[in-house]
Amino acid sequence: MRLQKFLAQAGVSSRRAAEELIGQGRVDVNGEKAAIGCSVDPLNDRIRLDGKPVSLQEKRVLVVFNKPGGCVTTVSDPQGRRTVLDFLPDFGQRIFPVGRLDYDAEGLLLLTNDGELANRLLHPRYGISKVYDVKIKGHPDKKALQQLRTGIRMEEGVTAPAEVEVIRELPNAAWLRITLHQGWNRQIKRMCMAVGHPVLKIRRIAYGPVRIGRLATGQHRLLGPDEIRKIHEAANLYRE
Repeated sequence: MRLQKFLAQAGVSSRRAAEELIGQGRVDVNGEKAAIGCSVDPLNDRIRLDGKPVSLQEKRVLVVFNKPGGCVTTVSDPQGRRTVLDFLPDFGQRIFPVGRLDYDAEGLLLLTNDGELANRLLHPRYGISKVYDVKIKGHPDKKALQQLRTGIRMEEGVTAPAEVEVIRELPNAAWLRITLHQGWNRQIKRMCMAVGHPVLKIRRIAYGPVRIGRLATGQHRLLGPDEIRKIHEAANLYRE
């Protein structure tokens, strides 16, 4: 088994993040620094992350959390800021966020110890939808809305088509509901800025088939069996 796949299945991180850990020299196999792409035997090799043993997890955990603003979507922060894990109890397994929400953004965040599922949810191949309620400055005209829907040129290229609707207008602002099928860095803020309407607030309300519903800010819940089945289907990953 490839080392990064092992780390993902062990619940350390997604496969992509596991490659970063290996590249940083934080993983060793049988006492030697590991290289990206090396193969390991989970039954016989001694694998450590930051000097601590890593083994495959048997119990998978999948949590939905209503992230408040003012915390970072990481397991730790060198600047000492509050992280999303500070709001959660000990599940007896090491869990990590699936993707990110900006420091000031709010709403639905998935956390899990299932690295394979996380990798599928983040991979652009599967186009998992993410729905946001976005408060912007001013009122967008038809041209601005059409640009948001069809694509805006950025450093990475042209954004994929998005679903955009105006759900509420205020005297000097408007609320949009935006559905994305990709996840570039600060994408919504950059898209809205490009059409002349800076973002004032972002709240994610859905990730694939999972909805935030009435979950209060700062609270969490474990996904139910039906939600787990649906999110595995969305990621083309079928499990009993």
